[in-house]
Amino acid sequence: MRSGPRRHEQPGGSAEAHSPPSERPHQVAVIGSSCAELGSEPARLAEEVGRRLAEAGVALVCGGLTGAMEAACRGASEAGGTAIGIVPGDLVTEANPYCTHVVATGIGHARNLAVVASGSVVIAIGGEWGTLSEIGFARAIGRPVVALRSWKVSGRELMQEAPGILLADTAREAVDLALASL
Repeated sequence: MRSGPRRHEQPGGSAEAHSPPSERPHQVAVIGSSCAELGSEPARLAEEVGRRLAEAGVALVCGGLTGAMEAACRGASEAGGTAIGIVPGDLVTEANPYCTHVVATGIGHARNLAVVASGSVVIAIGGEWGTLSEIGFARAIGRPVVALRSWKVSGRELMQEAPGILLADTAREAVDLALASL
């Protein structure tokens, strides 16, 4: 078996090195309301979560817009980390200014699945209906969810105790639970 970066053949015969998956940084999806106002509790929590993820060397993935997403990206990028925004429209310019990388999907709310599928674990901070849909998508594809002052989900039979959803009260606890799930 070959070690080191894999090579991807480019048109014209040039080769570009890519890191093997085991060397890529972990990615954690952070979800929350686009309506969270600057200075609000969800925005403060999101910014701290973003900072703590960056300090742990983990890339943050989010919906790339305003509110909790922007606050999380600000925390990550100001700490020198990676903040990937997966935006619903077809323009990368709709992303908040703290995204270090942007994916324009052009698929509207359907991008919620792409956001949670791009993280090995999901941290939900507060949130509204979009956040609830992301929690559902995350669990449907087997991603653990850390709910930081977010939706409390319950159900019947197999869903009775919301399997795969961990509750957290602080940003530190949320990030610790997420990192333990990687």
